[in-house]
Amino acid sequence: MRKVGNSAIAAVTVVALCCGAWLLRSGVETHAPPQPSAAQAHAARDAEGAGAPALPPSPPDRVRIPALHVDAPLMGLALTASGSLDVPPAAKKNLAGWYEAGTTPGETGTAIVAGHVDNADGPAVFYDLGALRKGGAIEVDRRDGSVAVFTVDAVEVYRADSFPDEKVYGPAERPELRVITCGGGYSRATGYQGNVVVFAHLTGVR
Repeated sequence: MRKVGNSAIAAVTVVALCCGAWLLRSGVETHAPPQPSAAQAHAARDAEGAGAPALPPSPPDRVRIPALHVDAPLMGLALTASGSLDVPPAAKKNLAGWYEAGTTPGETGTAIVAGHVDNADGPAVFYDLGALRKGGAIEVDRRDGSVAVFTVDAVEVYRADSFPDEKVYGPAERPELRVITCGGGYSRATGYQGNVVVFAHLTGVR
């Protein structure tokens, strides 16, 4: 199963995480989640930065983003019968998932973590993801007892109709992480119109 390409999940990650039931009920003016500014996007002049050596495969158990006060367990996500990426149960607001048929966080390649921005009751695990800034830390507890520490390279937002599959899900030559939730504006008719994506790479292990 580990050989399944990440690109296979791209189109539906955009759709499956983006219901916005809370905003529909509460209104968008005061409750819309933060969106990343242009300053947090990739820039041509950005250097890749130093990285840490890749780790052997090990499933992740927990993700932490200290700047956002995120500390959440991770569940494995598979593909549904239609080929889309399944998502964590919306009712469990402090739960994220990782694509367990792909790269494990810390090994060479692109690991995928996804979670809801909100549910019918209010903000969920990645509600503030769009406020994360370059240079921030993401920590992933792994089942082998190690903690993979990633540094944020960019935070970008994409509309669903122009989601860059290869950029987000494509293979990497170093250990990289993508953290994905909803974003890109909100419509009462369709819900969230895109995704916030955090790009990060492995810089430490403890």
